[in-house]
Amino acid sequence: MLTIDSLSHRLSSYLEPTQINRVKRAYYYAEQAHTGQYRRSGEPYITHPLAVANILASVHMDHQSLMAAMLHDVIEDTGIGKQAIADQFGSTVADIVDGVSKLAKIEYETQAEKQAKNFQKMALAMAQDLRVIVVKLSDRLHNMRTLGALPPEKKRRIAKETLEIYAPIAHRLGMNDWRIEFEDRGFAAMHPLRASRLQASLSEVRGNRKALVEKIQSGIETRLQRENIDGLVIGREKHLYSIYNKMRSKHKSFKEIMDVYAFRIIVEDIDTCYRALGAIHNLYKPKPGEFKDYIAIPKENGYQSLHTIVIGVRGVPIEVQIRTKEMDELSSRGVAAHWLYKSNDVNSVHSGSYDRANRWIKRLLEIQEHTNSSVEFVENVKIDLFRDEVYVFTPKGAIIELPAGATPVDFAFGVHTQVGNTCVACRINDRPAPLSQVLESGQKVKIITSENSQPNPNWLNFVVTAKARSAIRHYLKNQRHMESVELGKRMLMRALANLDINLEELNEQQQGYLCEQTQVASMEELYESIGFGNKAAYSVAKILQPESDTSSDTLAPITIDSADSLLISFARCCRPIPGDPIIGHMSTGKGIVVHRDSCKNVTDLVSKKENISTINWSAQVAGEFLTEIRVEVKSERGIIATLATRIAQTGTSIEGIQVEERDAESSVITLVIAVNNRIHLANVMRSIRTMRSVARVSRGKN
Repeated sequence: MLTIDSLSHRLSSYLEPTQINRVKRAYYYAEQAHTGQYRRSGEPYITHPLAVANILASVHMDHQSLMAAMLHDVIEDTGIGKQAIADQFGSTVADIVDGVSKLAKIEYETQAEKQAKNFQKMALAMAQDLRVIVVKLSDRLHNMRTLGALPPEKKRRIAKETLEIYAPIAHRLGMNDWRIEFEDRGFAAMHPLRASRLQASLSEVRGNRKALVEKIQSGIETRLQRENIDGLVIGREKHLYSIYNKMRSKHKSFKEIMDVYAFRIIVEDIDTCYRALGAIHNLYKPKPGEFKDYIAIPKENGYQSLHTIVIGVRGVPIEVQIRTKEMDELSSRGVAAHWLYKSNDVNSVHSGSYDRANRWIKRLLEIQEHTNSSVEFVENVKIDLFRDEVYVFTPKGAIIELPAGATPVDFAFGVHTQVGNTCVACRINDRPAPLSQVLESGQKVKIITSENSQPNPNWLNFVVTAKARSAIRHYLKNQRHMESVELGKRMLMRALANLDINLEELNEQQQGYLCEQTQVASMEELYESIGFGNKAAYSVAKILQPESDTSSDTLAPITIDSADSLLISFARCCRPIPGDPIIGHMSTGKGIVVHRDSCKNVTDLVSKKENISTINWSAQVAGEFLTEIRVEVKSERGIIATLATRIAQTGTSIEGIQVEERDAESSVITLVIAVNNRIHLANVMRSIRTMRSVARVSRGKN
C-alpha cells in the first residue's frame, strides 16, 4: 500500500532531504484539507493526490510538481484559496495548483462548447508553466487506473476524451510511456470486448513467437560483439491500441501485424548508433525506403532514434530502433526529464524536448488567437496533435517540420504568418510548382511573395496545418469586416447626403441616437450591419429626418472597381460584366448582389424599391468576371475541343461547360467563361461565329 513514507523513500533516490520534507508538508496540509472526503471507491480522498504524486515520482519530476500534485484538488474541493497556498508553499506551487484546478472539471463536462473552453484554459495554463499539464496528465492517468468505480457511460466518455486529447498531448510532450498507458486503458474502457479478445490473441502469439524472437536477438547481439559495439538489445512488443489502430487503418489482419518483429538497441553515444546501424545492415538486407534518421532530424516532440526495417531469416521483416541511453530515457519521459537534468546540462536533448514543447504551446496560442470559437480551436488542435511529419528545407537550408499532406501554403505559414498571407507562387527543388502540391520529405521549398497579395479562400480546400487554416480564416474574417464597415459607411454617407445631412458632421448625441434606434453598440457595428445587408442605409438615414420626402429613398450610386470584393457579389442568374447596365440588391448577410438591370429576378424588387441600390462600373474596373454564352452547333466529332481551342486563342478561360443535344444533327453548348468586360466578350463571340460548324452565338439571359 502506498503511503507518504514509502513515497518519501522513493524520492530519496533523486531529491534532497529538504525538498522531500516540503513534499511531505504539502501532503499533510492536503490530508487535513480533505478530511471527511472520499472517492467513489470508498477510499479516503487523500489517496488520490498521493497516487498522482507517486506517478510524477516515477518520471523524477521536481519537488514543486510533487507538492502541486498533493494540493491539486485543494482549491477546487475544500474552499482554500490560491493565496493561502501561496503563503504556505510559495507562488510557483500556487500557480501550478491554480492552473490544474482550472482544468479540474474537464473530464466531467458533456457539452462540446464547455469542454472546448476548458481545453483553451489548458493551453493558456501550459503557456505559463509546462508543469501544469504534466501534473494534469498524471492526475488523468490515476483516474484512468481507477475507472472501475464509475458507471459504464461515464467510463466511455472519459476514455474517449483521453484518447482524443490526453494521449496525443502526452505524445506531443514525448511522454510515450504515459501515452501507451492512456491508449491501452482508454481502448479497454471504450471497447472492452475487443480489447479482451485482442489481449488473448496477443498472449497466445507471444508464446509461439518466443523461440524466433530469441534467435533474432541472439543474432543481433553476436554481430554487435563482433563489431566491438557495446549495446543492449531488447525485443519490443507492440501495445494493444497500436495493434488495433494498425488493423483498422491499414486493413490488415492480426497475423499480418504480428508478423513484424521489433527490436531496440541501446548504445552509449551517437557515433555508436550509426556504427550499430551499419552492423545491422551487414547482418540483414535493409528494406528500401524504410530508413528514417530521427537523430539528425528529431521529431516535433524531441524524439531521437534511428529506424530501419530489414529482412531477416525466412523473409521475416524486422523493425530496429537504435538510440543512446539518454534518447531512450527521453522517449519514455519526454519533457518530464527536463526538470531532472536542467541543472546539469542545459544543452542536453532533454532541454531540446522542453524547447520543442514550448514552441508547440506557442503555436497553440497562435491558433487560439486566430480562431473564432472554442470548438473550432479544439478541432484545429486535434489536427495538430494527430499529425505525421514531413521535413522540408528553406532555400537557406533550415528545416521546417510539417504534417504529412502539407502544401507550400502550409510551409509559408510555418515560416511566418506574413509570408503565408502574401505568398503568390512557389518553387520546389528550383522548379515552379502549384501552391496546392503535396510536399515530400527532403524537398527544398522557396516561397514567392507579393506585398499586394492576400490569402485566397480556396486555400482552405487544401491546407492541412491548424496554423495555416486559422490564419487564413482570421484574415478573411477581418477583411470581410473591414470591407463591410467601409461599404456600410459609404452607403450611409450617401443616404444621409440625399437628406442634406453630412455624416462626418454628426455629433456624439446624434451618433448615440442612431445606435440606440438601430440597437447596435457602436457606429462601426452599424456600418458593418449596413454593409452586410442586414440594415437598409436609407431606413437608418431617415431616423435623423423621419418627415423627409419618400423620393429620397433612392441612394446615390456605388462604384465597382474590382471583381474581388467580399461584400459585393455578382448574381449567377444573369452574370453581369463591366459595360452592362446594372442594379444592386442588398441581401441579408451577403452585402450587395449585383444583377443586370434587365434580370427578371430583380424586376419586382425594383418596382417595390426593396433594398435596391444604384450601382455603376468604375472606368478603371479590373479583374475577370464570369458570364454565360450559348453556342448552337452542328453535331460533329471533336466540336467541343475545337470550340475550346478557339476560345483559348482569344485569351479567355472556360470555367464551366454543358452540352444539350437538340436532335441528331445539332446541339447547344452552354459555356461559363471569364472575361474583362463587354468588349472582351464581343471579341470572343465574334471569333466563335467565324467557325464553320457554329449556327448561332448568344449571351445567356435571365
